Amino acid sequence: MSDAATAPVRPRPVVRAWPLYVGGFLGPYASTMVTPMVHEVAHGLDSTPELAAGAVTAYMLPFAALMLISGTLSERWGRARTMQISLLLFVVASAAAALAPTMGAFLAARAAQGATNAFTTPLLVAAITDLVPRARLGRALGLFAGMQAAGQASSPLVSGPAAAVDWRLAFVFPAGVGLVLALFPPTMTAPTTGRDRPSPRPSLRDLANRDLATACVLSLLCYLAAVGLTVLAILRAEEEFGLGPWQRGLLAAVFGIAGLLAASLLGRRLDALGPRHTGITMNMLLAVGLLLAALGPSLALLATGIAAVGVAVTGLRTTINAVAATSTPTNRAGAASLALSFQFFGGALAPLLWVPLHGAHGAAGFAATAIAPAVAIAVLAVARPGRSARSGHRAR
Repeated sequence: MSDAATAPVRPRPVVRAWPLYVGGFLGPYASTMVTPMVHEVAHGLDSTPELAAGAVTAYMLPFAALMLISGTLSERWGRARTMQISLLLFVVASAAAALAPTMGAFLAARAAQGATNAFTTPLLVAAITDLVPRARLGRALGLFAGMQAAGQASSPLVSGPAAAVDWRLAFVFPAGVGLVLALFPPTMTAPTTGRDRPSPRPSLRDLANRDLATACVLSLLCYLAAVGLTVLAILRAEEEFGLGPWQRGLLAAVFGIAGLLAASLLGRRLDALGPRHTGITMNMLLAVGLLLAALGPSLALLATGIAAVGVAVTGLRTTINAVAATSTPTNRAGAASLALSFQFFGGALAPLLWVPLHGAHGAAGFAATAIAPAVAIAVLAVARPGRSARSGHRAR
């Protein structure tokens, strides 16, 4: 009898992929969960709505800033270890927010939530890129983008009703999701590699490549337009169409719902067409949606424009994540985190740019948001991203 016949059969390693997509839900959900309950938080902490609204900024700033380096650090420390520790710290931060006795303590807890999520979101993108064959990567990242859209859309639908009872209860849901993910962590690398981090040692120098630079620019431009839309559309809905708070909330939810419904199709289109053609198509749709939301003479056309932007942003999230994570095989998480940080810096810049322009020029100022996707199309025409993606997957 041969040695091969008597050798013990090794069990196939278990790949736990579902937490990767649930984790994609958690980041956008946590970022916007305070928005529907600003007044309840302010009242409960004997503060003002203006200070309570700062909870979004308190979350976003450390989230975006740390993502400049969080992916690279996570690759060095080990993806699985970093993911589990970060999730547990997110649960602690969520509990601290729920139990905060003062506004200062509440804002500090929100900053801690953002800081911990900076070490989870890019790892999820990197893990999906490692685990999924190239031919199906677009579909997988499309599902991830759809879960992000679901998190953004469901946040007001969960935290709003919870705040009607007690705003502190709103933090139970994200803490519970984080705890489940920590107890049942996702598979972070392909089992065949037998390692938790790449070799050679990842560094920030690995990130100096043209495809990643393109992804960062596209990421900034995408959210510069998208966040401008979410702010200005709500202003227009109130000023021109007289919508009340709950009606404006439903209108805003159209953005995330449309992205969620289109995510699977958009992922398949990315697999079929590649990042350059998909990126150009999605930016064209983004420009049309922005113009429709800015200039459409009816509420129905405003809602249609918001839905079109929601679809386009989900498609662009998928495309940008694919280009970024495949641009640097030696430091996938670092590349993903850098592109994501530009996304949120673009979102932070949007109100500072578009709100004054809208105040000065009305509908024309709103329509100016379409400049961002126009610039993105020009970038795609010159940069032609995807070369690193093809070579990176051949090397895997």
